[in-house]
Amino acid sequence: MKSGFFIISLIIMGLTSVAQTTKDSLAIKWAALDYIEAQHNPNPTQMEMALHPQLVKRTFWKDASTQRDYIRETSAEYMILLAEGYNKKNDKFPANPKKEVIFLDISDRTASVKLVADEWIDYMHLVKLNGSWKIINVLWQYNDSSRHK
Repeated sequence: MKSGFFIISLIIMGLTSVAQTTKDSLAIKWAALDYIEAQHNPNPTQMEMALHPQLVKRTFWKDASTQRDYIRETSAEYMILLAEGYNKKNDKFPANPKKEVIFLDISDRTASVKLVADEWIDYMHLVKLNGSWKIINVLWQYNDSSRHK
């Protein structure tokens, strides 16, 4: 009888952790989608919901005059301002934009995902603070990296 109770307890604990993982997975996916959809349909509030205030977004760039590569950094504040007007004329994205979220790793309070969105590939780190998943780091490049070689 005790072994039956033990097995049932393990099953219940397993179901609880799966439910939590599913909830976290959905929250992580929604943060990544909020990030890109806030740019598709200008929405600074949606962008702000997705980002940790200390977000740093980076990419490699080439200086036009020297042709030297360097790293460009963007802040959460800038991303929120960008979301306000980036696609106001509906001319930055196709009618049915691509937005694929690929999970690379999920732990109890950190996650790493890859967002493939039309012209961009964004590698994101997310952190769970006070029960909420927020994007804290982004490293991105154009999907066709030859654009900035």
